[in-house]
Amino acid sequence: MPEPRSRRPLADSPAIHDQVYEAIRQALITGRIAPGVGVSLRSLAAELGVSPMPVRDAVRRLVAERALEINPANKRLSVPSLTAGRLEQLSQARLWIEPELAARAAPQADAALIKALTALDAEVDAALTLGDVDRYMAANHRFHFTLYERAGAEVLLSMAGGLWLQIGPFMRVVFGRVGADGLVADRHAEALEALKARDADAARQAIAADLSEGMDKMRAAVEGRG
Repeated sequence: MPEPRSRRPLADSPAIHDQVYEAIRQALITGRIAPGVGVSLRSLAAELGVSPMPVRDAVRRLVAERALEINPANKRLSVPSLTAGRLEQLSQARLWIEPELAARAAPQADAALIKALTALDAEVDAALTLGDVDRYMAANHRFHFTLYERAGAEVLLSMAGGLWLQIGPFMRVVFGRVGADGLVADRHAEALEALKARDADAARQAIAADLSEGMDKMRAAVEGRG
């Protein structure tokens, strides 16, 4: 039996750097890294089972994307605070970009896309019924980006991903405050009907309404009204 070939240490592999970045990115998008809670490079590395080197590289990228910030005093990482002004900018940017992605996706919608989105919407509804925050955040993100990817607009898609990266941790906070009953009225069913008709304007309106209602709840939470 031949001797097994030696492999490079995981921390030295470019693929591991990308995997670590994606793991931390998904943790931010789905709110598993909570606002106001400092974390260390070492704790992130231990949780992911890697050396600090790929974590340091991922954090550098995420700081540049304004998804994380580093406290210069203790070097701990945290999600940047969400002021009313920053929330307003994020809300406006989402309303410029995401409904446009939905509108561009609508003429390309086919049975496979509608089937996938229907299943994801059912997953969102099930998570809301159970009050399962992790499941809701993951399924809601997949619904939106499965739709947006069909638009064939890489620049807009990248911008939308960056916005969710910054807003994800706060979506989770709002979910925790308002509970399942406050989040049930999404516009996914309306978006699905628009896609079935390949109606770009209706898809744009459904996603714009979905975003507006969600961001209104977030605004109320930031202002202490929720």
